[in-house]
Amino acid sequence: MKKFVDTNIFLRYLTKDDGSKFDKCRELFKKAVDGKIALATSGIVIAELIWTLLSYYKLSKADVIEKISIIVATESLHIPDKDIIADAVVLYSRKNIDYIDAYNAEFVKYHDYSEIYSYDKDFDAIEGIKRIEP
Repeated sequence: MKKFVDTNIFLRYLTKDDGSKFDKCRELFKKAVDGKIALATSGIVIAELIWTLLSYYKLSKADVIEKISIIVATESLHIPDKDIIADAVVLYSRKNIDYIDAYNAEFVKYHDYSEIYSYDKDFDAIEGIKRIEP
């Protein structure tokens, strides 16, 4: 049976800002890697994690991308839409856009939507996306 991992567990592990909690989180993730426990999280948790690492912890975009990429690539962690999230992280790393726009762009492509209604001109710079306004 899978158990859900919330944002703060990833934060304790990635930032090591609380030594005892870091140790417990590290042990939890080790159990998952060893196949002793099944873990899952959501795309919303990933988005919140990115936002918190950037805004509260003041990590650079490059550092955040590195940390998130490791989480998303973890085979023992189930994330619905993992392919979309992985592609969004790559797009986010290559373009000067926020992560949510990158996720939405990859979601649009993955689901074969022909256009995206938006006033956000960042979408104009993304190949395969046609932005339209109402």
